[in-house]
Amino acid sequence: MSSKWLRPEGERAWIMGVLNCTPDSFSDGGKFAGRSVGPAADQTTDQITDQTTSQTINVDAAVRHALAMHEQGAAIIDVGGESTRPGSASVALAEELKRVIPVIQALAARGVTISIDTTKAEVMRQATAAGASMVNDVTGLRGDPESLSVVAETGVDVCLMHMQGTPETMQKSPVYRNVLDEVALFFESRIEACLKAGVSEASLLIDPGIGFGKRLEDNLALIANVELLKQRFGLPLLMGISRKSFLGEITGSDVDSREVETAAAVSIAAFAGSDLLRVHDVGTQRRAVDVASALRDAYLGLS
Repeated sequence: MSSKWLRPEGERAWIMGVLNCTPDSFSDGGKFAGRSVGPAADQTTDQITDQTTSQTINVDAAVRHALAMHEQGAAIIDVGGESTRPGSASVALAEELKRVIPVIQALAARGVTISIDTTKAEVMRQATAAGASMVNDVTGLRGDPESLSVVAETGVDVCLMHMQGTPETMQKSPVYRNVLDEVALFFESRIEACLKAGVSEASLLIDPGIGFGKRLEDNLALIANVELLKQRFGLPLLMGISRKSFLGEITGSDVDSREVETAAAVSIAAFAGSDLLRVHDVGTQRRAVDVASALRDAYLGLS
């Protein structure tokens, strides 16, 4: 049984829209944080007070943005309540749940397909109960010993991402002898662990983890060799390239002005065979993926 996330012939690669419900994401942190609040501030049903950051996560604003991405062509919305930017530290379980569960419930009620971006098994459990149908874990289900059993029990799709180190340490002198071989060996190990735990192979996706414990040359090698990873595993391949720091290394652009660079890299990844592209600006990147997907079909003689 093949995964539903393999790109259908004649159609664009799938788009995953990024919804960061955090005050500290590297790209759009704080976008859905409201005014600063104190412990005695009034709260409404569409606001969640994060006492750690003294900010309010505006659920309505987050949902509106997610619905806009859905209308622009995102097949799935990736909801995250914990930043994984370089140097970031983990947040408390209760805090992460407050950030993501109301947003997931609101989107699920509107029929939106949702992924939960988390490393915590309890967040996975509650998010899937709230309506998420995919787990997107930057640790490849290694961050929490209960993650494998939760994914197996719930039967949701799961994206296994490669990362060297942790978000707090991953960009401190990452080193590879052969990044393609090492990433592939990681996937072999994690796929085997998933299957032994009872996770269906049809539920699995892989993500080489662009920017997660990678040097510029490692990121470029992984994007340029998408087809080799596809041929080796036959699983849907997700690429998270949007606004990443390596793009700024090449062109000197700041994080908030990298959509042209993102479109170039996303197009190459889609042409090379990526099935799912994780992006921030869905409207712009969907058009790039439309063109790249059509060109790939022509290259394969399918159009």
